[in-house]
Amino acid sequence: MRYNTVENKLILPEYGRNIQKMAEHLLTIEDKEKRTRAANELIAIMGNMFPHLRDIKDFKHKLWDHLAAMTNYKLDIEYPYKIKRVDELAKPDKLPYNNNHIRFRHYGRILQKLIAKSAEIESEEERQILIQLIANHMKKLYVTWNLKSVSDEIVFADLATLSNGKLIPNNNLRLANVQIVQKAPILSNNNNRNNNNNNNNNNNNNNKKRNLNQTNIKGQIKKRR
Repeated sequence: MRYNTVENKLILPEYGRNIQKMAEHLLTIEDKEKRTRAANELIAIMGNMFPHLRDIKDFKHKLWDHLAAMTNYKLDIEYPYKIKRVDELAKPDKLPYNNNHIRFRHYGRILQKLIAKSAEIESEEERQILIQLIANHMKKLYVTWNLKSVSDEIVFADLATLSNGKLIPNNNLRLANVQIVQKAPILSNNNNRNNNNNNNNNNNNNNKKRNLNQTNIKGQIKKRR
């Protein structure tokens, strides 16, 4: 028995080892006409593996591209399409990674941007309204991250730090209480099985006691007769 660890690396793993071997077998067929006919049969098998993709544009073309790739582009047949080599395909641009500094990660980048915008507002009345909304939201985020209660003073201090001292709440501002929600422990299957067994045992014991009581009652009735 041969293990996959000793086999050649699959070029397209989604097709599996058998399809890879069939593709390699095509290279051993000397007659070009027979080789082309066998390649068409293999393409039909490959297409049946993904029936939900048949309506996709250029589906058949992609199958022939895949077959050519699995033979390292050594398969000499009459291709119905122009084969696109993998190394000729344009590579997508790398997604830019945002390296902007986040002062407090538990508050997030969006809140940090919101604080920066709020600090630019000139109206003191509007600014105090935003301070109350932002500070209450910061308190919720802090509790969600830390799972412990947090004082209003800590939230106000973080807000002042993130706004460079531009968002300072009034002295009479009090934030809403945030309830700490603890996650319920997940019971394992063994615990559930043990609980079920205990319940079954209790039910059996109760049934035995009930039957015993009924037997005693019947015996007492017979004695009285």
